[in-house]
Amino acid sequence: MRISGVDGVPGGWVVCVLSGSGRTREVTWTVVPDAASVLAATAGCDAVGVDIPLSVPAGAQRREAEILASARLGRARSSLFPTPPAPVLDAGSYDEACAAAQAVTGKKISLQTWYIVGKIREFQQVRLPSSVVEAHPELTFRTMAPSRAFASKKTARGAGQRVAALSEWVPSAASLGDLPTAARLDDVLDALACAWTAERVARGTAELLGPGTDAVGRSTAIAV
Repeated sequence: MRISGVDGVPGGWVVCVLSGSGRTREVTWTVVPDAASVLAATAGCDAVGVDIPLSVPAGAQRREAEILASARLGRARSSLFPTPPAPVLDAGSYDEACAAAQAVTGKKISLQTWYIVGKIREFQQVRLPSSVVEAHPELTFRTMAPSRAFASKKTARGAGQRVAALSEWVPSAASLGDLPTAARLDDVLDALACAWTAERVARGTAELLGPGTDAVGRSTAIAV
């Protein structure tokens, strides 16, 4: 089995590809500049989990997948930014984006959402194979270790908790031993979490929150 997890980093994406099965699997890391390069780096994978919205709402209604994921995240729901409506992707500035969002939903978008608009746009501009699914790392971590009260991933405690949870699935020393310098620790842990979800997709054991398709035929689901 060959699976992959992908998370955004400044200026691009960090990609982990895991080959084989069990605790002897091989893990390789790369940082690539754009969505097209992500698809090239993960070509041939049985499943690819990406931490970015892969569908966008055409109107004011929030995606069902995000509503369901937010409810499961509980106190960690702030880690899930609402996907902006499609017109926002054409904006050239934060002010334009807020105006476009307000025209559709009656509300402006946050700065945090604006910072990922470019990355959402990238994946809207490529043709996705069916093996590529949307994943959300914080939801994944709480699924793989439901009894653990995770601290912020930006803290040493939170990072350690996530390494411990992942080590039940893949050896942490091997998987983190050769990281690219352009990636931050929380980003690579998120990418590994997306790969965990990708393996569940490949094995047919993943749950799809909000299944369906959007206005252009893309899957609206978040896999976990």
